[in-house]
This record gives sequence, C-alpha cells and structure tokens, in this order.
Amino acid sequence: MTDLAADLALALELAVRADSVSFDRFRAVDLEVTTKPDRTPVTDADRAVERVIRDGLAAARPNDGILGEEYGAATGTGDGAHRQWIIDPIDGTANFLRGMPIWGTLIALAIDGEPLVGVVSSPALERRWWAARGLGAFVLRTGPAPETDARPLRVSGVRDLADASISYNSLPGWDDEGRLDDLLALTRAAWRSRAIGDMWSYMLVAEGVIDVAGEFDLQPYDMAALQPIIEEAGGRFSSVDGETGPWHGSALATNGHLHDAVLALVARAAPPCALGAGSRTAPDSASDHED
Repeated sequence: MTDLAADLALALELAVRADSVSFDRFRAVDLEVTTKPDRTPVTDADRAVERVIRDGLAAARPNDGILGEEYGAATGTGDGAHRQWIIDPIDGTANFLRGMPIWGTLIALAIDGEPLVGVVSSPALERRWWAARGLGAFVLRTGPAPETDARPLRVSGVRDLADASISYNSLPGWDDEGRLDDLLALTRAAWRSRAIGDMWSYMLVAEGVIDVAGEFDLQPYDMAALQPIIEEAGGRFSSVDGETGPWHGSALATNGHLHDAVLALVARAAPPCALGAGSRTAPDSASDHED
C-alpha cells in the first residue's frame, strides 16, 4: 500500500534542499547560462538543483522511476516500476536568470501515470505549496520570517466567467498554436485577464486569488506537481482541450465551477486515442538524455 504521507514528507524535504541550492545562485554574478538544443535557456543552478533532488531520491527511493527536465528519464524497478518522480528543478528559468522572483522548484510523484503528490517551492517569493491525494493542499510562508503553521488552500467560489480573473501566460504561446481567437474569446468573457506566467499563476488559482490559468507548450515536468495542488484545493486540472493529466502539452486549471465554461470557449476535439491517455509514464527513450 502506498504511503502518500511519507512520499509527501520526502518531497518537502527535497524541496528544502533544492531551495538552498537555487536561492544561493539567484542573482549570482557568475551564473552560468547556456542554450539547450530546443533554444531554451539553462543555468548551472537548474542542473545543480536536479542533481540534489535525484541524489535524495536515489538514497530514499532507489527503485522508483524519475523524469527530470535536465537529466531525462530513468525507469523504476520492482515495486517502483509504477512510481515516477517528475522534477522541474527551476520552473521559470528565464525569470531566474533575469533576476525576476517568479520561479520555483516542482516535485511530483505519479503512480501509474497519475500525479498524486505535488510540491512547488519558490524561495524568492518566500512560499511553498504542497498537496497529496486525500491529504489536502497547503501553503507556508518561508524565508527570513517563516510561518510555523501551514494554511489550507481553497479555490475561489466564482461561478460566472463575467466575474472571473484569468491568467494566460503569453499571447505568443496561444498564437503559435493557432488559438489566439480562442484566448481572445475567453478574455472578452472574463472580468480581468493577466499574463502572470509559470507556476505562480496556478498556485494563485489554488489560493483562490485568480480563477483560471492556462497555457500551451508545456512538458509533463512543468505540470505534474501543479495537478495535485489544484485538485486538492477543490479545483480542476486538464489540458486546454479537456484531456486528463499532464501528458498533453498544455494546461488548464480552474476553480472547478468555471472549467466547463472555459472549455466551451477554448477546447477543440481531441483525438480519440488521447482522451484516455491520462495514465502512463514518460517514454523510456528519454532515459539517456542529458543536457
């Protein structure tokens, strides 16, 4: 039987270790920045954070699978064959390297392809959010004046798009997918729209501060940790086309009340094979990838 409380405790411990590495390199004058083959930036901090997390998992969960942005996938063995830790060492690397505080480490555990544990830790914003299936979702202030008691997360009660605040991350992201008209329809239907971006917009949905967040051009490690937090806070998480899980290249998070209304404006028919694709792990072909 899976002990999600123990897995969550491990993820939180790893997040603390990750924060000590990432925040030490934030705004460092000697930060090393290179460009990956997909033309996205990577820093020495991205790689160092992922190594710290992988080392911790190797010691505590040696049989579990891992998928990380910087060092790819490793298949689990034995009892760990159905378990996969999914890591984004620094979500928001472009912000990180420019000195903007909107970035964080994302750690998730998926079992049979379903994310059940999620931790999002943002030392520059002095916040850490977490959840596990059936155990609730919480946020804690970190930093120089940390809170001692976590606060439960709850999405908003907004039920009408005309009263909703939304975040769409970026216009080019929607435009590149040929979905700019869909986004414009959504923003016209909503009360307010902003491009907050990266993991923070989804955590603001979980906190009930905004009501809808969505974007394209995402990988599973960008989304897996977000899903349990959104859902345990009472919201819904899917692709922009309504598909289950973090496997479909886009994200849509809402307070739940508005999800169907948003999908009615932005969703397009998904291929039949994709509709039931919520339970799987990353392909083994990524196992030898290293930046």
